[in-house]
Amino acid sequence: MRIDEFTVPQETNLGFDVVDDVCVFMRNDPVFYRKSFFPTMSKIADMHRNGKEINANECMGSMVENGINSYCKKFKIAPIPDEVFTQDDRTGIIDKIFSEEMESIKGGDYK
Repeated sequence: MRIDEFTVPQETNLGFDVVDDVCVFMRNDPVFYRKSFFPTMSKIADMHRNGKEINANECMGSMVENGINSYCKKFKIAPIPDEVFTQDDRTGIIDKIFSEEMESIKGGDYK
């Protein structure tokens, strides 16, 4: 091992889009969906129906962190999720799920 390997962060390239993969995982893992995803989306749907302002980062931030941790642990991606997921990735996950799920909420899902 060289000394620069300790100081220069190694870029993790998994060969696929981790943002899309985590979004699919969060929707399709039965335990995560039941314990985190569905309750969070139901809360957002209630806020939407009541006409409240929805801040996606506040509402979904902890769910996304839990999803990232579960994903990394289940698939043994990295011992520390920060080795794979940047803040931009986290924001991308929130934006992607929020936009897709808001269409479902407006269509009457999560009653």
